[in-house]
Amino acid sequence: MPSHLFADRPAQPPEPGSVDALISQTRRLRGEVDAVRRDTVDEDDARGRWQRALCDLAVHHLDDLREHLGQLKEGLASTADLPTADLDELPHAASATGPEVQQTRVGSAEWNLLTDEVSWSEELFQIFGRSSEAGPLPLDELGSTLFSEDQPLLTAMVTACLVDGKPIDGEFRIVRADGRVRTLHMRGEPVLDSDGCTASMWAVLRDVSELRRSQRAVRESRDSLQRRQEIAQTEHRLAVELQEAVLPPWRGSLRFPHHTTGALDVAAHYLPSATSALVGGDWYDALELPGGCSLLTVGDLTGHGVTATSGMAMLLGALRGMAMAGIEPGPLMGWLNQLLEASVQPTLGSAVCCRYDPERRLLSWAQAGHPAPLLFRGGSGRALQPPEGVLLGATFGAAYGQAEERLEPGDVLVLHTDALTPHSIEFGRADGTERLLALAPRFTGARSAQDCVRMVVEEFGRSEREDDACVLVARVGAARAGV
Repeated sequence: MPSHLFADRPAQPPEPGSVDALISQTRRLRGEVDAVRRDTVDEDDARGRWQRALCDLAVHHLDDLREHLGQLKEGLASTADLPTADLDELPHAASATGPEVQQTRVGSAEWNLLTDEVSWSEELFQIFGRSSEAGPLPLDELGSTLFSEDQPLLTAMVTACLVDGKPIDGEFRIVRADGRVRTLHMRGEPVLDSDGCTASMWAVLRDVSELRRSQRAVRESRDSLQRRQEIAQTEHRLAVELQEAVLPPWRGSLRFPHHTTGALDVAAHYLPSATSALVGGDWYDALELPGGCSLLTVGDLTGHGVTATSGMAMLLGALRGMAMAGIEPGPLMGWLNQLLEASVQPTLGSAVCCRYDPERRLLSWAQAGHPAPLLFRGGSGRALQPPEGVLLGATFGAAYGQAEERLEPGDVLVLHTDALTPHSIEFGRADGTERLLALAPRFTGARSAQDCVRMVVEEFGRSEREDDACVLVARVGAARAGV
């Protein structure tokens, strides 16, 4: 039982240095056991054989321990990247003071072939769950306690020992009188008489049931971790591929509508999470609509991975279709809300959708629980006053308002998802917005929307955000480039 001083503390993963120290100690201890074994070589009595067998068992155990520590050292790096929840679900070894561990584990036996005498140590009786009054089992009856599939192995080992003089070293399973199954490791040698014939056979039997159970738990947990890692890698690859297939393929700046006064210069950027390998449901898009208007939108679905990116693909596809059909931003948000309500996997989303008319330089927009667009003009900036709008999927039949803003040549419009400006207890969303608005003087000197995006990324790209983010910049100009 662990000390009560540490009972309320979570177990900490071992450091590589501490594992190296344990490996060195194990190697040193093995050398000391080898030295003890060499000192008992000349003793050929029952006590000497018992000591040598115990030393052999200790050496095997130390070799196993060193191998397991080596695997632990190699596994430290791979398990460090796993979520804590995954590590918590791994099987844990039984406490070293549990009732099964406290049982006797090693016993000895000798079968005299000349007198048919059999001697068992008291420990061996306990291992087999057999009373000393019942007496030890003769060699030809020992196999009756084994699993039927293990009996040929014992027969082969005993035959090789008695006939060919080979040492015994193997494992088999027994069924005790109380019905419990135990796994035993048997090591033994023949004892020769003066004529070189086998006179008896001695053996040391060790109960390795708990050791094998722990090894199975290690293998199963390792396989489980490997499967989880493979699944996570596959899901990440699918999410990335889906995201790349859905988000706009253009890089750099776009300009549309072409040959029209008040055309937009548009650029965007996706910023991945700095703390998670999972892909979120963020999107951005700019689309030229029939009649010369333009669609600008950014948004975010809750969650990560394939579920979030597939939901984002569905929502963005619906948004594009309705915008192409001429549905205004306010009603469009209402339809998106109904779409999320009817989806098989409930989720929440935030979005802002803008429709820009270059002939009138009129921006019509709606939002659903999303940061308002930022308008930069003449070296200063402000957030647009948001119309009514709750999160998508939050309320059945929610109504979404629509606002309008007249733009002027040279105006810069910034749309972004919430995670672009990370906030915490010390720094709220307003602080991130102020940092964005502080870029107004620099935007004045920008020659393109791409330059503005670069400035935003330089300011926020190094932030340790917990989620991915998108930013889209639209700059109002004339028909000629650079105006």
